[in-house]
Amino acid sequence: MNGFAARPADQRSARRLLSFPVVALAVVLFLIAPASQSAAQEEDSVSGTLSQAIEDYLNAQDELAALRQEQEDLEVELEDSQAEVQLLHEELDDYAYVAHTTSDFQSTAALMATDDPTDALSAMTMLEFLGESRADKLNELVTRLAEIEATQETLADNIDEQEDLTVDMEAARDAAAREMAASGGDSAVGPSASDAPDAEPAPRNSDGTLPYESCTENDPTTGGCLTPRTLHALEQANIVGFTRYTKCYRNGSWGEHPKGRACDFAAQVGNFGGDAYGDDKRYGDNLAAWLVQNADALGVQYVIWYRQIWMPSSGWKSYSLAGGDPSSDHTNHVHLSIR
Repeated sequence: MNGFAARPADQRSARRLLSFPVVALAVVLFLIAPASQSAAQEEDSVSGTLSQAIEDYLNAQDELAALRQEQEDLEVELEDSQAEVQLLHEELDDYAYVAHTTSDFQSTAALMATDDPTDALSAMTMLEFLGESRADKLNELVTRLAEIEATQETLADNIDEQEDLTVDMEAARDAAAREMAASGGDSAVGPSASDAPDAEPAPRNSDGTLPYESCTENDPTTGGCLTPRTLHALEQANIVGFTRYTKCYRNGSWGEHPKGRACDFAAQVGNFGGDAYGDDKRYGDNLAAWLVQNADALGVQYVIWYRQIWMPSSGWKSYSLAGGDPSSDHTNHVHLSIR
């Protein structure tokens, strides 16, 4: 037989050698695929929980607003009805006086002595009709007033219950936002600054100033601590759609991170990388712009992004630190410091 022909034993060995990498690769893919699927499923689950919590809170707000509007409408109707009742009482008093003064013989004779007795009779009939119709209207209004007052009592109870539910939904939404931050974020591109909802204002003193706060809240991104206002800013950023990787508390002897007053929002998905470009750069641009737009509501001290620093007193200015790396230049993350 011309040419090379492998013996059966050699053929079996060759098949084993060739199949080994394929089998190994299959095993690796089998091990990686479930992990990847699990991570994706977890991301979807956390994102879905946050989305549902936001929707539930918004629905609760809408229902509460509708109940309060109904309450306002009832108050207006009650005021109008009370004013109409008062007017009817006055008209009925006037009618009773006229009817009384025209009921004696002399007054009746005087009316009948007019040039046209039919006109006098018509006037008396109309006077009586107006009295009866006003009395009927008064009875209707009195009945309606009782209905309004009963409805108001029920509505007040419903509003109290809806207010409690709205508070619960807000707490669930904020908890879902913290869970999102704790999960390491997701791959969402985030909204544009103009499309993102406004941040809900952080609590203030009665005179409008921001209260002093210390590092008392758990930081969901590190296990460290945050001030309540910083945690609020983190939650709000996640709620409006800026849900990529974030780290807040960091040990140290200087800056706001050790005080629980700062967060670093990665522009990339999953971690801090190199300089952000493309969609990652746009994500950072939008987040930085949103933080600036909501600086007063959140109590922002300053924002650093892509070699620029923003402060309420001066706006955007050039910023750089020795080192020239993406972290020092803040070209891979948006830094937020809270007062």
